[in-house]
Amino acid sequence: MKLELRAVHARHPAAPRGSDVLHGVDLALAPGEQVAVIGPSGAGKTSLLQTAAAALRPTRGTVGFDSVNPWTLHPRALKRQRGALFLAPQAPPLPPRQRVVTAVLAGRLPAWSLWRSLASLFHPQDIPGAQQALARFDLADKLFARVDRLSGGERQRVGLARALLAPARLWLIDEPLSALDPTRSRQAITALTGAARERGITLLATMHQVDVALAHFDRIVGLRDGRVAFDLPAGQVDETTLAALYAQHEDELRQPPAAPPSTPEAPAPVLMQCR
Repeated sequence: MKLELRAVHARHPAAPRGSDVLHGVDLALAPGEQVAVIGPSGAGKTSLLQTAAAALRPTRGTVGFDSVNPWTLHPRALKRQRGALFLAPQAPPLPPRQRVVTAVLAGRLPAWSLWRSLASLFHPQDIPGAQQALARFDLADKLFARVDRLSGGERQRVGLARALLAPARLWLIDEPLSALDPTRSRQAITALTGAARERGITLLATMHQVDVALAHFDRIVGLRDGRVAFDLPAGQVDETTLAALYAQHEDELRQPPAAPPSTPEAPAPVLMQCR
């Protein structure tokens, strides 16, 4: 799927009038292209993904999917258009008591009828497909585990595995590695980009891990203060370019942000002595 943003301005629905978080953003992805968006906290990366997913309506400018502006469509057609996209938030919304197999198969819902979707809640409809998707993220053994028994990093990888089952031609992934250690980060981003490449899916991902973005994406977009600071092949992004992008945010460039806490551990037992 081809994605185009032209002179896009956008703001959060609760923000006061005139408080745009994106300012005149131009961005185009060819079908099957993979692009990473980097930049300091508060740069507008998540808002950019939400706008690209037709989840946040621009205040000015246009968004196009294969040259179709989704905001000109009838609501029913807009719903179908969104079914061709997969937006993965940084913290996937997984019901805590749900089984992992059901959470992953939720990626199939845009392609399933209502009755099949309901049936899958009680009898998962594509267990082999879910297991294969999880295996790419080294989670096949968690197929029937409950979501609330997973660590934060495992939940994040379950959210990524869901993308592999979605009938989408455009993946929009927000901070896919924020809860992962360096080894898991490399494994997860390799699985994600490899699956997108195999299926010819367009991939736009926001990332804090600059070194991982440079190693796994051919094209890097730098976003700062809601504006595109640069749009370059990864090989042309040097230390001077990064220093300018992260000016006054050098700590984010030098080290990745702390991962969100995982599932809380049980408190240590209190030892009592009787006298």
